[in-house]
Amino acid sequence: MVGNPVVSKEEWIKARKEFLVEEKAFTKARDALTEKLRSLPWVRVDKDYEFQSLEGMQSLGDLFAGRNQLVVYHFMYGPDWQEGCPSCSFWADNYDGLDTHLARRDTTLIAISNTALANIEEYKKRMGWNFTWVSSMGSDFNADHHVTFSQEALDAGPVAYNFEDRDFSSTEASGLSVFTRLDDGGIARTYSCYGRGLDILNSAYHILDLTPKGRDEDDLPFTMAWLRRHEQYED
Repeated sequence: MVGNPVVSKEEWIKARKEFLVEEKAFTKARDALTEKLRSLPWVRVDKDYEFQSLEGMQSLGDLFAGRNQLVVYHFMYGPDWQEGCPSCSFWADNYDGLDTHLARRDTTLIAISNTALANIEEYKKRMGWNFTWVSSMGSDFNADHHVTFSQEALDAGPVAYNFEDRDFSSTEASGLSVFTRLDDGGIARTYSCYGRGLDILNSAYHILDLTPKGRDEDDLPFTMAWLRRHEQYED
């Protein structure tokens, strides 16, 4: 590993304090951007979606579990897939245990996939996860949130993903959507993100960003070529 210059403690502190100025500016810029996010307009959900869960069929409102805010991770898992997406599994490794904390801030976090509930439960057990995960199979939910595409749509040309039209090869995509209850009893979508917008959910990447090697993916054939499901690493 080729390293950076090794300097005295005094020089290291001087360089670190100079960088701290930029870090604080970035933090304040991030705070400002997050505040702007919370000021975005909302869009009313105008369909009665139904989801398969261990408690039976549930509406989108049911998924709030009595709270006023709902965060949905759109987990890639097609109806004919043998297992869930490895990248989404990497993200999902960050979710267990969060529900207790989020509940104290009036928020529910769940995953939703376009596959049978039996597939979800089998894979969830294999991975050792406990977070809530339901099936949207048979509803328009995934298509309406631009994370499931028919093969016909893919063959016809670009499809809408991450708020732009782009060529896409997979019938499933990842994303995140946030919903809130309205005073009149309705539900609104307040935010959605896709692609690199999901990075904020992955603490493993944020930890790697603090190391000398960073994510260490530049020389790989594609991003996350190193990744395996957590029980598939050989050491």
